[in-house]
Amino acid sequence: MEEKIDIWLVGNTGLRNPNRIQEGFKAFANSPYVGKLHGKENEIGFMKFLNDQGIIQNEAGKDTSGSHARKWRLMFSKNGFIYPQVKKKDGDQEELGQLDDITPFGRTFLKADTYPAVQECYLRALSVEQFAMPDGNSYFSPLRWMLAIMLELEKRTGSSEITRIEFALWGHTTNPSYSIDKVVDNILDLRVRRKKAPSKRNFDRKEVAERGKHYDKKADNFLDYSDMNMRYLRISGVLQRKGRGMIIVPAKHILAEKLAKSISNEESIMIQYERLCEGAELPTDNLDTAKALLDDLMKQMKGRHILFDISDLPLNTATEINIARKRLENLLSQTDEIQYAKEQCNQWQEIADYMELLIKGGGKRTYDDDNVIEVPKDETPAYLEWILWRASLAIDHMVNKPYEVRGFKLDSDFLPVSAAGGGKGDLYCEFNDFTILTEVTMSTSSRQEAMEGEPVRRHVSDAVLKYDKPVYGMFIAVKIDTNTAETFRHGIWYARGDLKQRLDIVPLTLAQYREYFMAMFRTGHANPEKLRELILLCETRRDILNAPGWKAYIGNTVDEKIKRMEKGPLVSKSKELPIVPPGANICHLIYGEGRVVAMDVYFPEAKVKDKKIPYLVGIPDEISLYADGKTILHERYGEGIIRAYVVAFQNEIIPLCFPKVFSEGCVKIL
Repeated sequence: MEEKIDIWLVGNTGLRNPNRIQEGFKAFANSPYVGKLHGKENEIGFMKFLNDQGIIQNEAGKDTSGSHARKWRLMFSKNGFIYPQVKKKDGDQEELGQLDDITPFGRTFLKADTYPAVQECYLRALSVEQFAMPDGNSYFSPLRWMLAIMLELEKRTGSSEITRIEFALWGHTTNPSYSIDKVVDNILDLRVRRKKAPSKRNFDRKEVAERGKHYDKKADNFLDYSDMNMRYLRISGVLQRKGRGMIIVPAKHILAEKLAKSISNEESIMIQYERLCEGAELPTDNLDTAKALLDDLMKQMKGRHILFDISDLPLNTATEINIARKRLENLLSQTDEIQYAKEQCNQWQEIADYMELLIKGGGKRTYDDDNVIEVPKDETPAYLEWILWRASLAIDHMVNKPYEVRGFKLDSDFLPVSAAGGGKGDLYCEFNDFTILTEVTMSTSSRQEAMEGEPVRRHVSDAVLKYDKPVYGMFIAVKIDTNTAETFRHGIWYARGDLKQRLDIVPLTLAQYREYFMAMFRTGHANPEKLRELILLCETRRDILNAPGWKAYIGNTVDEKIKRMEKGPLVSKSKELPIVPPGANICHLIYGEGRVVAMDVYFPEAKVKDKKIPYLVGIPDEISLYADGKTILHERYGEGIIRAYVVAFQNEIIPLCFPKVFSEGCVKIL
C-alpha cells in the first residue's frame, strides 16, 4: 500500500477510558452548559465544572485553554449524545438539532443503569458509518470494518484474534478502500515473520518504522492510538480482550456477522448524524436476528452445562427476546466471573505488581513484548478497589459469590469500569465464621479522615447489624493520615436507637497489605484466618497507644507476622509484652482483685527520675506510648521506661513490676 496512511480514532487520547463518559455526561446533563459547549468562555466554564464535580483533575487551574472540555464535547457528539456541529456544505444545523443540546439517544444513554445497557448504547453509536472514506463520497464504521477483518481471519485460521501489533499496523491504518483479503494477507505474513524473529521488540520497532514511512505524523502513534482505539471498540460488547489484542465475543458471533455485512455506504453525513442522534438500529432489533442470537446463546450455554430458565418470559417480539437474551448473558457473565475468581490464586504475583503500580500513583510494568500491565493515572481509585477484590479472591474461602463481594462494575474483560458508588462498603468478604469489610481510598491528604472516617465506620456498623458473625474492617490507603487512624482507634459508632458499637477497624497502608499478602502466598499461608489474626493483633494496643504510636505498632506487627510466617515463631528473640489497658481490673494470686490506677515510670533525663503517671481512664494527653509497650514519651520529661503498674487492691495500693509480674502468671487481667 503506497497510499498515504490515516489512522482513524474512535476515541480520544485525552479521554482514554470510555467508561468515564457516562459519569461526565450525567454531570453535563445537570449543568448550565447544555446547548452551550462552544466558545472559549463556555469551554473554560465547563472544564471548571467538571473539575468541581471531581470528574477531571485540573490541578491549580493548570489548563487555561479549555482543552479538557473540548475532549469531552468531542466524545459526547461523536457518540450521538449531543448534536454535533454540521458543516455548511453538509446541511443545516437546525434540521439536525440545536448544537450541543442533548439528543434523544443521549436521553437513552442517561437512563442506561446496567453495564450491558451502556454497552448497547456504544454499540449503536459505533455501528454508525460516520467516518469519511478517502474518496470523500462515502462513510464507514471502524467497528464494522474491524469485525469484517477479524471474521476473515477466523475463516482462514480458526480464530478471530487480532494482536496489538497487527491492529496497530493493519487495523486502524486501513478502511474499506483496502481489500479485506490483502489486509488479512498482510496480517498473516506479519504473524509468520514475527514468530521467526529472535527479538519481538526489535521486529515490532522495524515494522512500525517501515509502515510509518506512509504516515505524516509520529510513528509512535501506531501503538499509542491502537491501545485507545481497541479499548473503545471493546466497549461495544462485541469484542473482548485477548492478551494485548482482541477477539470476537463467542456469544455475540452472529451479531458480529450481521454487523460486518455492511462496512460502508454512500448516504450523506446528515443521514448518518440523524441515525446516530436517534439511536441507530441494530440487527438485534429485527425479530429473526434476535431469535437467532438467543438460540445460539442457549446452545452455547447448554454446551457449557450452565443451567438456565427463561420459561417465565414472553418471547413474541424482538424487545422481549432481547430481554431474555440479556438475562442469559448476565448468567453467563456470572459463571465466567466465578471461573475468573478461581484463577486468582495463581495470579498473586501479578496482583502484587498492580499494587506496586498503585503505590507509585499509576504506570506500566512490562513482562515481555506481549504481556504488560497498566494502571492509568486517572483511574487509580477504580483500580485500587479492583486489585484488592482480586487479592480477596486469591485468598479465597469466601461463602459469597465474587460478584457479591464487589460494589464496583466490571467490563467484559474483568477490568474495572469505575469505582463503587457511595452508600455501601467497597468489598464484603464473607467467610464461614466472620466477615471482613475492606474500604479503600487513594486519598493521602489531611482530608482523608473527613472523607472516609464517617462512611467507613457507618458501613462497618451496618455490616455488624447485618451479619450474624463477627465483622472486621480493613481500611487500606497508600498513606494513612494520623487523624484517620485516631478515628478508627476509638472506633465508636452509635447505630439506630443510640445503640453504641465499638467497631474493629484496622488502618493499613497498601505497602503493608502488599507485603503481608505476598508473604501469605510465599509461605503457603494464604487463608482468611491469617488476615483475622493480623487484624486482632493490631487491635490489641489500640487502647493504650495514641494514634502515631498505634500506626507504628501496626507497622511493627505486620513485619513481625511476616517474619513468623517466613521463619517460624521460634526464631523471634523478643517476647511480646503483655497488654495492660488503662483502669484494667486484675486478679492477683495473693492480693485478690484490684484495679490499675497509675504507672511508675523512670525518666533518665528528668531532674526527678521516678514519677507516677495516672492510668485509670487513659493516657494523659502529654504522654505518648511507644509501640514496644514499655517506652513512653513525656512532653516535659522526655523518654521514660515503665517499671511497674500501680494497682489498688481492697486494703492496699501496690506497684507490680512490669513486665515481670504480668508475664509470670501471678496476675490475670480480667
